Amino acid sequence: MASPTQASPGYSRTITPQMDSLSSKPDQSAMSPAPPTISSGAPRFPPPISQQDQIPSPSIKLPTMLSPANGVKTGSSVPHMSTPPGPPVFASPVRPAAVPFRTSPATPQPVAFSSASSLPTSSPPYFSNGSVELQQQLPSAIEEPVPDGKSPCVLFSAHKVLKHKKQANVPSLGFGVLVSPGRDTSPGPQVIQRDPHRCHDCGAYSNLYSNILIGSGQWQCVICGNLNGSEGEYIALSKEELRNFPELSSPLVDFIQTGNKRPSFVPVTDSRTSAPVVLVIDECLDEQHLQYLQSSLHAFVDSLPPTTRIGIILYGRAVSVYDFSEESIASAEVIPGGASPTQEALKALIYGTGISLSPMHASKEVAHLIFSSLRPYRLNVPEASRDRCLGTAVEVALAIIQGPSADFSRGVVKRPGVNSRIIVCAGGPNTYGPGSVPHSYTHPNYPHKEKTAIKWMEHLGREAHQQNTVIDILCAGTCPVRVPVLQPLAKASGGAFVLHDDFGEAFGMNLQRASARAAGSHGLLEIRCSDDILVTQVVGPGEEAHIENHETFKNDLSLCIRMLSVEETQCFSISMENRHDIKSDFVFFQFAIQYSNVYQADITRVITIRLPTVDSVPEYLQSVEDEVAAVLIAKRTLLGAKSHSDAIDMRTTIDERVKDIALKFGSQVPKSKLRRFPKEISLLPEFLFHLRRGPLLGNIIGHEDERSVLRNLFLNASFDLSLRMVAPRCLMHREGGTFEELPAYDLVMQSDTAVVLDHGTDVFIWLGAELAADEGRSAAAVAACKTLAEELTELRFPAPRILAFK
Repeated sequence: MASPTQASPGYSRTITPQMDSLSSKPDQSAMSPAPPTISSGAPRFPPPISQQDQIPSPSIKLPTMLSPANGVKTGSSVPHMSTPPGPPVFASPVRPAAVPFRTSPATPQPVAFSSASSLPTSSPPYFSNGSVELQQQLPSAIEEPVPDGKSPCVLFSAHKVLKHKKQANVPSLGFGVLVSPGRDTSPGPQVIQRDPHRCHDCGAYSNLYSNILIGSGQWQCVICGNLNGSEGEYIALSKEELRNFPELSSPLVDFIQTGNKRPSFVPVTDSRTSAPVVLVIDECLDEQHLQYLQSSLHAFVDSLPPTTRIGIILYGRAVSVYDFSEESIASAEVIPGGASPTQEALKALIYGTGISLSPMHASKEVAHLIFSSLRPYRLNVPEASRDRCLGTAVEVALAIIQGPSADFSRGVVKRPGVNSRIIVCAGGPNTYGPGSVPHSYTHPNYPHKEKTAIKWMEHLGREAHQQNTVIDILCAGTCPVRVPVLQPLAKASGGAFVLHDDFGEAFGMNLQRASARAAGSHGLLEIRCSDDILVTQVVGPGEEAHIENHETFKNDLSLCIRMLSVEETQCFSISMENRHDIKSDFVFFQFAIQYSNVYQADITRVITIRLPTVDSVPEYLQSVEDEVAAVLIAKRTLLGAKSHSDAIDMRTTIDERVKDIALKFGSQVPKSKLRRFPKEISLLPEFLFHLRRGPLLGNIIGHEDERSVLRNLFLNASFDLSLRMVAPRCLMHREGGTFEELPAYDLVMQSDTAVVLDHGTDVFIWLGAELAADEGRSAAAVAACKTLAEELTELRFPAPRILAFK
């Protein structure tokens, strides 16, 4: 990746934008939040907190791994987890001439997790807790150099680990990893259709670093050193034969369970496209907003695959469930919105003669008719004071997705075969019925009612998650939607919460991209490390898993996280420390992701990474990935920015962090008390400078609701999107339609040039005054800039605004 903010003299890059030249094998990455704890020796940096977001970006160094997480683990065995809302997916970094762009796949992939690259390993692993004799007896599965610790789904902040605890545990720099469980890569991972071999003591999986007795087939666990049997499977005549086992030759493998016992298993190839999408639409809109919304909705249904089942619900003071059985008229059943729907009302709706969910090939014309029949709000009531029963509408949407329940049909529970999705199109706050807040902030009991509404919305989101339903909330317009109340609904279900200026182009694009996102379900992320390493904090779209939700082993010290959904756009940020001084030459990390993919197949993805340990601080600093380290620091910092005043404090924290890194790792300037920042990580302060003044912590965005949405988005976001949100990427238009990548400094904004600035959630096109005066040149430049912006953000979710300025 190319670093957008490289400041070296003469640093530049030329790109020729062209839609046809997009890579046919695109990359993509996934995001995360949770409460943190810092060791007692930590300096003046406040403890981390948790939240989420995501974005793509280029960099100068070539990162070896990528991924983020959510949650926190303290010194005790029980980590404290905290999770903000769902993440978005995103853009592509610019590449040098031949392949100008790297982008994410346009369509959801069948398996939520995949990746295939590996790290070079030079020597067999050394086990500090195994006997010397055993170590000498057990040859590693492959003794030649093997890929050492690299995987597209896993990005460490450094490729080496400091042995000395005091040097390694400097909180201002820190050490950690970004894990993207659902990231899809090409070529895909090795796939194994059998149960994995696991350590009987700690539960870790056999892997390419395991030492194996080829005569007996026994293998030694790299995490705890225990010797395990393989039921004769690893018995071989030579080491070469062991290469036939994918888990012994690749750092990333996918195990697919052959005996799927789930009653809802649907092995049909297009099962994911038949998952219901229910639109829950605000009918309290003024005429201008409604016209934009209608255009977006018409385009949305035209974009859906013919097998997708769709439902349409409107809400105001009542809930209207539209019927697809009427071919020439927009007909709806109406349910009162002042209270949760009764069982009788739901039974009448579900068992009635109407059709609430219908495949697009049979209902497209009816859907267009319904959207055309929508009328603007006619009463003379301010936008913020209109009655909107959003909570009741979502309850009804969940009921029609669930279909006949146990109460209705003699105990037979109908379960959808794949993840369903509810997309709420909201133009104002929920002010009527369950989960509502008063119309005015001046209501004497507003704080209590808001607190009650937040709890109710979070509970409803959890119910949706249990029903394999993800709720995305897309808001637009100028009326405040009370973000603190609605955000928990999307977050608890594993969905996304996005704000828009209006219901126009960006809103319509996000409607389409939200419905097309492939989401796995029932996800668990297990993190296992060598005894020398302690996980201190996890940030991302998940929460601590209860013990009954996952298999445990006799001495299993793994950190287990329940993922609310499993999507390509999500990432977990995991912070780590040394427990003590490390004696061994290597430390091991294993990430196991279990989930049901969009085809309802049960997948276990296992990623095993080995990193060398070093005594030399310069050698360690040389292995640091500035971009990954910056994203990890930014996610930890954003956890503490829950309000505007907190954000101001966090800016000071960033200043102190840079000073402390220079103090601990820098060199003394001759004849001065000043210290020089370490040259090995010279890009890091620049990234942190952009973070300090940008929209996440700075004053660029005016409303706290907007900041809150951005921060939550960032805490769950993939590495690529997160990096772009921290440090914008600047591309200057040159004659001939090419672009040169430049540092994001004011000096690039020259009067005779056009500049594209990609900030993740927004893309800005700036036209210099001299260029703008020449109509011919300016028209060509603007066209080229818009083409580039569309290519860079073609698959990003949420779709960014593209804004042009003179």
